[in-house]
Amino acid sequence: MAVTVLDPTGERQPAERQLTARLESLSGKTIGLLDITKPRGNVFLDRLEELLRERIDGVEVIRFKKPTFTKNAPVDLRHEISVTCDVVIEALAD
Repeated sequence: MAVTVLDPTGERQPAERQLTARLESLSGKTIGLLDITKPRGNVFLDRLEELLRERIDGVEVIRFKKPTFTKNAPVDLRHEISVTCDVVIEALAD
């Protein structure tokens, strides 16, 4: 199945990227929840964390927060997420 992902960054030439394989299960995995600091994103992540803990055995949830939603996450934050988490969910809300 082909998947088309639109990139809003205004690239003149579309980049070809390979999708990362999905995990078979989230059981026993570490899930990072990234709050990008848009209003009410934390409310969404609070509920999502609650559901993840209720529904997935042995899941560990770690919360992260960007300093501002107007810029990319700092390199050190991205690195920390990449070395501590199996998957990450980013919240965007208003």
